[in-house]
Amino acid sequence: MRNITLSKAVNEALAEEMRLDSTVILMGEDVAEAGTPFKVTSGLVEEFGTTRVIDTPISEPGFTGLAVGAAMTGLRPVVDIMFGDFLFLIMDQLCNQAAKTHYMSGGKLTVPMVVRTNMGATRRSAAQHSQSLHALVAHIPGIKVAMPSSAYEAKGLMKTAIRDNNPVIIFEDKLMYQDKAPVPEQEYLIPFGAAHILREGSDITLVATSSMVQVAQAAALHLAEQGVSAEVIDPRTIAPLDEETILTSVKKTSRAIVIDEGHQSYGVTAEIAARIAEKAFYHLDAPVQRLGAMDVPIPFSPALEDLTVPTPDDVVARALMAMRGELFHAL
Repeated sequence: MRNITLSKAVNEALAEEMRLDSTVILMGEDVAEAGTPFKVTSGLVEEFGTTRVIDTPISEPGFTGLAVGAAMTGLRPVVDIMFGDFLFLIMDQLCNQAAKTHYMSGGKLTVPMVVRTNMGATRRSAAQHSQSLHALVAHIPGIKVAMPSSAYEAKGLMKTAIRDNNPVIIFEDKLMYQDKAPVPEQEYLIPFGAAHILREGSDITLVATSSMVQVAQAAALHLAEQGVSAEVIDPRTIAPLDEETILTSVKKTSRAIVIDEGHQSYGVTAEIAARIAEKAFYHLDAPVQRLGAMDVPIPFSPALEDLTVPTPDDVVARALMAMRGELFHAL
């Protein structure tokens, strides 16, 4: 084990898979010479050349469409979308073409393509570069969605995604690129649909995605000081979702809070909370709580932006309400 950044972990995953399989290519804006705005892909073009690490024009629909065709005809492209907000530009290529080709060809064609992009607010990037849009694509059958919460998950999930024969979207939180975590030097993969229990508890289950895993862990520490034992679960992938681990935990603790940085309405928190309510209802001692981003465009103002996403204090307050059997009423 060594401690490396999430950025380095992703870089390693890409390099390792490109060495193992000559059909793996990387394409996107500034992925070669600049190494992306976050420097995640720095050094790859020097090793693999410009035929496999391809700087594209500023046309997300164009190069994503090329990647879909390349995947259908034998390559394994990794498409870099500079900001997750730009997913709106590639919805036809991704959701109408990549996601449906296997079904519409009667299983004769596959689209082994990875889209890696980012999410997350509080970087002071305003409304068009701060969104967390993972719920949009998780809604589409045929697409797998992974959300790493640390460098360890980022590397293992990326390697699994590249080897998958289905289109996969990986969302990396842009504020976590320099966060370090223990990552094995030897090869490892993280299977999709396998949640990780980071902390065991007996009083309440905290299901959290991506950067909200750290929020949940911090909240669990504060709750422990007040005599509340919180179990923290990282789903790792939301499509597929590891229902069994989540439901087993909730049946044990009888209470649950779902925490996600996407907008709360019609999002990941609603979906997971609904599954818990449907399948563990008679084990619940309190309504399932959910915490997501405010249903507003992300403000540029730092003071306002910081209010839009869940914090450890928010989780603690909601958990204590659940322990007391109180209902939460949104303003």
